[in-house]
Amino acid sequence: MTHKTNSRIAGITFIFYIAAGIASMTLFGKATGGSGIAERLISAAEHTSILGVSIILNLLCGLSAVVLAVTLYALTRDEDREIALLGFACRLGEGFIGAANLPKTLGLLWLAKESTSLDAATTNTFASMWLLPPGSYTISALFFAFGSTFFSYLFLRGQLIPVALAWLGVVASVLLLVVLPLQAAGFTRAGWWEWMPMLVFELVLAVWLIVKGVAAKGEQNPSLNTAS
Repeated sequence: MTHKTNSRIAGITFIFYIAAGIASMTLFGKATGGSGIAERLISAAEHTSILGVSIILNLLCGLSAVVLAVTLYALTRDEDREIALLGFACRLGEGFIGAANLPKTLGLLWLAKESTSLDAATTNTFASMWLLPPGSYTISALFFAFGSTFFSYLFLRGQLIPVALAWLGVVASVLLLVVLPLQAAGFTRAGWWEWMPMLVFELVLAVWLIVKGVAAKGEQNPSLNTAS
């Protein structure tokens, strides 16, 4: 595919990934709301259709990560093939690790439907395994952050996008690389603030890729003359 096609596919996928990811987390939270395992499981049993939609969206997020791995690699490989390959591997790993968590959510959906036929001890044991806490996706998020760092660096190095936007991508990625391990270790609490710079970066980047695109190496992208 051409750089123009890869740019548009990447831009559209960024927007879809963000929308699907936020929707999936929101629906999962709504379907499993409650103060304890028993209450959360009862809520899941009452909202199995919502939980099912969350599972589908989560699967689509994993596929989106794979699409981004391929398209972003295609856009940046002419700048440095090895670093672009690292970014590709990380975003691919992000998608696979995220998809690997799906069986647990599927197990929760099964448990929500069959909990009345199981004894309380068995139900609570499975529920405690499958009702994942917010930090359970830290490994997938770390692969995302590493991949984003590599690709943002190549965007910056090759001036493939406006320099200010590329710098925002680098800073937002490094911020996640610092904060996420601290959250996993329990030193800080998970929240939304650490994701805000990345959200802004990816939304603006998505629009840029769709409208302006990235020129192949050796070609001048006229839009950068006015944007940088």
